[in-house]
Amino acid sequence: MVKKILPSFLMILWVWSCLTYQPVKPTLYVEDLPQTIVTELSLDERIALEEAWKNLRQNKGSKAQKILSRLSPESPAYYVGLGYAFFLLGDFQASEEYFKAALNYYPGIVLTHLGLAQLYQNTGRENSAFAEYREVLKKKPEHSWAKREYEALKTLKTEEALDEGLDFLTRGYRERSKEALLRALYYSPDSARAHLALAGIYKEEDQLQNALVHLKAASTNDTKNPEILKDYAEALLLTEQYARSLEIYEKLLEMQPDNQDIQSRIENLKNRLGIFELPSQYHSILHKEATSREEMAALLAVKFKGKVEETEAQPPIIIDISTSWASKFILTTTSLGILEIYPNHTFQPQKIITRAEMTEILLRLIDLLKKKGYSLIQQFSPEIIQISDVSPDNYYYHPITQIISYQIMDLDMERSFRPEQPVSGQEAIKTLDIILSLIE
Repeated sequence: MVKKILPSFLMILWVWSCLTYQPVKPTLYVEDLPQTIVTELSLDERIALEEAWKNLRQNKGSKAQKILSRLSPESPAYYVGLGYAFFLLGDFQASEEYFKAALNYYPGIVLTHLGLAQLYQNTGRENSAFAEYREVLKKKPEHSWAKREYEALKTLKTEEALDEGLDFLTRGYRERSKEALLRALYYSPDSARAHLALAGIYKEEDQLQNALVHLKAASTNDTKNPEILKDYAEALLLTEQYARSLEIYEKLLEMQPDNQDIQSRIENLKNRLGIFELPSQYHSILHKEATSREEMAALLAVKFKGKVEETEAQPPIIIDISTSWASKFILTTTSLGILEIYPNHTFQPQKIITRAEMTEILLRLIDLLKKKGYSLIQQFSPEIIQISDVSPDNYYYHPITQIISYQIMDLDMERSFRPEQPVSGQEAIKTLDIILSLIE
């Protein structure tokens, strides 16, 4: 009896399963049409689209498609609506064509990018999906649904690429490892793990400049990791960027005040930079209302040490700097021709520098830097500059217009330069820092 019942029971189960099974349709996030589009529609179009959108949200692609097909292709919702409808119908090729047509006719609509993102994700094209989600967030940074999907995809693809890159690295496939790690950075530009792994590869290949790029990024994104900062400081040291290396090592010392190795590195770097020789007068320049020639010599020599090599020429004879705290810096800058001495062999270290004189000094510095291979580009032609308080026949007119054209010094609102005004310590430091930023 049991043997007769069992086949019948199994047959009933099979028939029931066939009757009740429905293929799983793709589900969609469909947001409302933009109000800018809705306001352009006629009443009939609004009613039709409201019904079509209701069907889309209920996964009734066929009904939505029928309603939308009756609309004119001129309707702003025609293409994007059909993109969603054919997505639900499983015709992904038609869906993509309609979405792309929607972008051609109405570029920038978030609704279309959302549809494409979901289509690409559903068809395994995750790179394209990621790009579409990113387009949405460019236009609506606080779009909660897109942000959630974007972050989930970002985390997934970043971890996949990282795992792949590190696996290739352990197996000795450097180029394939770099490709995967760079792909991880496409998804997560701030990934410290990816930056560090790439930096390690470039260091092994003796490509220190490339390693520095990734170490800088890693340290920027993880400012409290001493191991990252140590690697960055060491790479800066190896590339002879001593001032920047010192800055990073000093940050490390704040984190690890008892670390003898860091203290030793800092001391060596200070010695190399000549910082240990800087007297207290140097540090007080910032607060001076007027900058003297000896103070300018010190600023130039310290800030541009390593940027311009010291000349082998015999230092000039100067008879009035033996008691100056900046005598060494004066000899350096006059030997390089940045600062001049007077015909009677005096330097006049206490003489205050005016804004007009400052432009001549800066122009000599720029000329020297250009000879050393640095690139400095004028932002506009000096000929178009009009100055209300300096005439073209003024001795300083040429250097003033040249420095203004580099946007290192500026005119005031009345187009005055104030050539006889003393240069404050703050202004002197600012102008030199501008030049440093232009060559780094």
